[in-house]
Amino acid sequence: MHTAMTWEQICDDPHLRDLPYKIEQDRFGRIVMSPVKPKHGGHQGEIYRLLRDLLPGWTVIIECAVDTPEGVKVPDVTAMPRDRVPDWTEVPHLSLAPDLCVEVLSLSNSALEMEDKRRLYAALGCREFWTCSEEGRMNFFDAVTGENLPQSAVCPAFPSVIRLE
Repeated sequence: MHTAMTWEQICDDPHLRDLPYKIEQDRFGRIVMSPVKPKHGGHQGEIYRLLRDLLPGWTVIIECAVDTPEGVKVPDVTAMPRDRVPDWTEVPHLSLAPDLCVEVLSLSNSALEMEDKRRLYAALGCREFWTCSEEGRMNFFDAVTGENLPQSAVCPAFPSVIRLE
């Protein structure tokens, strides 16, 4: 008996639409849900706003589904040059990773989970992987090597701390 759902089925399921959780898939196709607090959305929104302001000519997306070999993962914020953007308006997920993938951390995230996501996104074309702590501290990583960067090479003007007002 096969109980895993495709990403398309998850997206179309009316029971899953209004859950207050971030939904992803694991490598077996099972649904993984993570609870999020309002502050999480605040950090997402502020990162989105800053990237839109600092990267003209780039497409910035909140919660962009990326199909990886280990299930569909959903970075909190992504960005890529407009000339690299596939036609994403009619697809349930991207088959390539944006140049920049950002994860806003919560208590349910582990360092191993973030390392796995960095590795998966890098294999699909991501250049930088960022994390934002619950306190708003930003960490910038080379997605391919995992090296911790003092600042982003993709967006050098991005602040090291996100302040919510």
